[in-house]
Amino acid sequence: MEEIYCFAGNPLDRASERRRDAAWIAALLGDAAARVLPLYDLRPLIRGSDTTELDWQPVAPWREAIGRGATLVFLGLGDGGPYFAIDAGPAEIGTASNREPLDARSLAPLLPGAEAAILAEARSLIDWHARHGFCAQCGSATRVEAAGWVRRCPECKASHYPRSDPVAIMLAVRGDYGLLGRGRRRPGARFSCLAGFMEPGETLEEAVRREVHEESGIRVGRVKYLACQPWPFPSSLMMGFLCEALSEEITVDPEELAEARWFHRDEIRAMVVHAANGLDDPTQVSVPGPVAIAHHICRRWSNALDSL
Repeated sequence: MEEIYCFAGNPLDRASERRRDAAWIAALLGDAAARVLPLYDLRPLIRGSDTTELDWQPVAPWREAIGRGATLVFLGLGDGGPYFAIDAGPAEIGTASNREPLDARSLAPLLPGAEAAILAEARSLIDWHARHGFCAQCGSATRVEAAGWVRRCPECKASHYPRSDPVAIMLAVRGDYGLLGRGRRRPGARFSCLAGFMEPGETLEEAVRREVHEESGIRVGRVKYLACQPWPFPSSLMMGFLCEALSEEITVDPEELAEARWFHRDEIRAMVVHAANGLDDPTQVSVPGPVAIAHHICRRWSNALDSL
């Protein structure tokens, strides 16, 4: 059975074949069941006391902002109707609400899985629009089309589409030992799987071998795909692998890592348990929590659920 990780499992019907139908989108916005998720500097509000849920709002309070040209994106159709996201900028929320928008990375583990996945879609798209207001071909200001899924240049007629950046993230293993690294910019003793962006003209397997060797000096043979995860910071697709280490001596690239180590399977299993239970002592060696696919790669290998 396929495992669904945080930010995956989006239940919405994206209705991609109808995004260019402006009359249909306008009708959806007029639907009383339509809901809008405002993002304030890419951060949503939440509602609910017993459970944590995203603060979906009616369209009506956002009509003026939409009319002024605030970025609005059609996310898809759900059981309750159409769903949209809007860039609310740094707007004042109002002191009466006594609420503050929350960082998506911290919020996601607290949300129902479906809502975290929809939040990933919304955050990635709103962020993409904020960073792609001008044509990469001629430099002119672009316009939003197709319900937020295209930016069109009125001058050179180029079309620009949201993108996902492919990232290979892998655990190199040799016998009962797995290779984890600690980033230079990360405080404490948090270790994780090695990872890096794919480059043009290479396969996923080649990216795995290149990144492991560049960061640690370890040569890699066989590569096995495990699973993937959307990662909306800002818009990556994390593709997880196990790979066969052909050497043992580590030579760290100091531009990439502070250190890298071989950890025994039992050590990694214990770190996974601590992370899953929210026991994050910055003075202790640890792995990421369940929000990250690195956690699940380590969990699956250390519990012998996957092997090469």
